[in-house]
Amino acid sequence: MTAVPSAAPASRDETITAAIDAAIQWLEDHQSREGFWVGILESNVCIEAEWLLAFHFLGIEEDPKKEGLIRRLVNTQRPDGSWEIYFEATRGDINATVEAYAALRASGMPPDAEPLTRARAWILSHGGLRGVRVFTRYWLALIGEWPWKYTPNVPPEIIFFPRWFPFNIYNFASWARATILPLSILAARQPVRPLPASARLDELFPGGRHAFDYSLPQKGGPVSWRRFFLLADRFLHAYRNLGVTPGRELAVKTGLEWIVKHQEADGSWGGIQPPWIYSLMALKVEGYDLDHPVMRQGLGALDERWSYERDGGIGIEACQSPVWDTLLTLMALQDCDLDYHHSPAMQHAVEWMFQQQVKAPDDWQVKVPNARSGGWAFEFANIWYPDVDDTGVALIVLAHLRRVYPDQKRLEEAIELARDWVIAMQCKNGGWGAFDKDNDTALLTKIPFSDFGETLDPPSVDVTAHVVEAFGLLGMGLSHPANRRALDYMRAEQETDGSWFGRWGVNHIYGTAAVLPALASVGEDMSAGYVRKAADWIIAHQNLDGGWGETCASYMNPSLRGKGPSTASQTGWALMALLAVGSDTYRDAIEAGVDYLIAHQESGTWNEPYYTGTGFPGYGVGARVDLEESDAAGKFQQGTELSRGFMINYNLYRHYFPLMALGRARRYLAAAIDRNNES
Repeated sequence: MTAVPSAAPASRDETITAAIDAAIQWLEDHQSREGFWVGILESNVCIEAEWLLAFHFLGIEEDPKKEGLIRRLVNTQRPDGSWEIYFEATRGDINATVEAYAALRASGMPPDAEPLTRARAWILSHGGLRGVRVFTRYWLALIGEWPWKYTPNVPPEIIFFPRWFPFNIYNFASWARATILPLSILAARQPVRPLPASARLDELFPGGRHAFDYSLPQKGGPVSWRRFFLLADRFLHAYRNLGVTPGRELAVKTGLEWIVKHQEADGSWGGIQPPWIYSLMALKVEGYDLDHPVMRQGLGALDERWSYERDGGIGIEACQSPVWDTLLTLMALQDCDLDYHHSPAMQHAVEWMFQQQVKAPDDWQVKVPNARSGGWAFEFANIWYPDVDDTGVALIVLAHLRRVYPDQKRLEEAIELARDWVIAMQCKNGGWGAFDKDNDTALLTKIPFSDFGETLDPPSVDVTAHVVEAFGLLGMGLSHPANRRALDYMRAEQETDGSWFGRWGVNHIYGTAAVLPALASVGEDMSAGYVRKAADWIIAHQNLDGGWGETCASYMNPSLRGKGPSTASQTGWALMALLAVGSDTYRDAIEAGVDYLIAHQESGTWNEPYYTGTGFPGYGVGARVDLEESDAAGKFQQGTELSRGFMINYNLYRHYFPLMALGRARRYLAAAIDRNNES
């Protein structure tokens, strides 16, 4: 590569410090009164479209957000008529486009309106409704546009399946189980709130509804698990149609009790949109009036913190990240050597952080019954699902606080609880998943319901690396049994090109940037061949402007790994990877990356429209998900968009990750100058 021109070493230190100071000031200006930081979590228009459809289904005719949601859909439509699932995707997404189309029709927009004319042309030219996912079929069924008998049947009796049975709800990922239970009630009752006659989607059935093939795609060979489950699905539909289903009412009642019990303090479920919105509809079907306290609280949450204004429209977050954002912000401030004793912002955030530690019994205890709770969740009010990733970052922050926090007893108690909980959550292969232990029953990926995305929470390298980094800072080195097992797992997961797959961030830059600091933290030899191979991969993917970027399409096309327009967050990750190795071999690349960040800082922060966060990618080479029997297998080599993934633009990734990198780079470059002076 040809690096951007470098400033003289002495002036670069001053420039870095000025950029750091401006970024810290920006954080202080944007801290909440309670002490946390949180950025908007943007995803795709399925979120807004599904809330509009839910308003129709729930009978909410008037809502102050409705017009703003409609404007959001119209504003985000692509010129070709489709809607995309991340910024500047190379093509639109059939599910997002169909759901947006249905939502606009349900909201009263006529079919000859210009946005719908363009959308319809795109839908019909891209396979039509035949190619939509399971979730989209459910939504169409709820509004009377798809026969319920052609949606996957999830029996509510799943709530009774024993612990040893593969289809026990606790073998599904936390987000999937919280979604499956309300969907099972909807599938059992098959409710329909039809669209008005003038709003029916007849125009999406150009050959007529009678001639349309509603059946689920026949994937796989004649003898396969996929085929078996399709036959089982037909049986479940026939069983329901008998009208005699012993135990069903008890199953529905028990499922409802589970749902009500798992409502969060802010009114949502699981801290994410799918279980929240399906739970509201399931409760409505079972007789919960909109004025019922559970329903009122659930709908009220939508008005509190979850919506945001963007370009005249109203967006709704699919999830919220205050704990994650606050922990990573604190980590960045520590990397910049901000003096805790002279920083009210840090002190305020640390106190808020302590209050978020989850000490109550949670769902994870079904598989780990003898461990004490002590983790951190991701969202504002999610007591049921603390996660290992947040807890790993919390331990990193707490480890650094050992030098400065005044109440050492409180600090060490928090560390002990969190550390012991994380150790108890280590999976049998040495890695860590996000929410559960050994949540990797591959058979569940074969059921028809699972076509929407990842239904499992298997161990991932990035979560594991954050834990290992924390353990190293806590004094647990390479000899600690948990770290030895984790390092064996991470080494086994390294790709042949030297990189690591990113389960929760885009993508190989994220995974690699998580692993290398972890290895350095526990005292690994950073000159080892596999370490240098990873660093060389980072170097090979630096852009000519000095930054790094990777497109979300890399989850589907391996030739796009590490490739994409430069972003502040991904440049920060790449720099942290190289800085962890610490070799002067990479100094030119580091300086070019630092210069990129400084040159692109605006008003103390960075602009980043690209999506660099990942939620539940459905498949991909690095994801280790079996592509057998999947349509994706044929499309994979063609670089088709990730149609089942849930891509995220964390609006604060653009800020604290570059800040982390600048803080670490300042230390590294100062040490490099000292080394040169000594020599």
